Amino acid sequence: MTIKLIVGLGNPTAEYEHTRHNAGFWLIDELAWQWKVSLREEKKFFGEVARASYNGADVWLLKPNTYMNLSGKAVAALAQFYKIQPNEILVAHDELDIACGKIRFKLGGGNGGHNGLKDIQAKLGTADFYRLRLGIGHPGDRNLVVGFVLNKPSAAERELVDNSIAKSLTELPNILDGKLEEAVRALHSY
Repeated sequence: MTIKLIVGLGNPTAEYEHTRHNAGFWLIDELAWQWKVSLREEKKFFGEVARASYNGADVWLLKPNTYMNLSGKAVAALAQFYKIQPNEILVAHDELDIACGKIRFKLGGGNGGHNGLKDIQAKLGTADFYRLRLGIGHPGDRNLVVGFVLNKPSAAERELVDNSIAKSLTELPNILDGKLEEAVRALHSY
């Protein structure tokens, strides 16, 4: 197993920058900083892109500039151009169904109503890509979900999410090295 593309989901523009739905963007920003690469606007890939190197292999970072429900457009464009298979893609995203600050990692599965995942599945034609699910918690009523994900978390919640991102990035080498059981054990116990 080789991850060649790491995607962080979110919504573009300053209006959404600090909202819960942008947890995937926060992870990519932190990873780019750690790996000392700069994200650059790439119109043909509909997003901000950086090429990094891990153990001598290219790993692309992507933050789609489409809105969440069109995330697949950017993912598919970059994956097709560089001949990256769905099972070589890791998508980091906010997850309502996991407690704030908790992390889950898996291959494939449903989209849980997440519009970014829905569009990626539709554009790739499969659900068989890896997901790094960053828990943001749930407002308790499904009618409150849209407002919840499109608002800023409290300072305490943001700290929990930031800590989960830091933990995720600590385990990223295990994921990239194919040591998935080790990564799952560490991430799921956090």
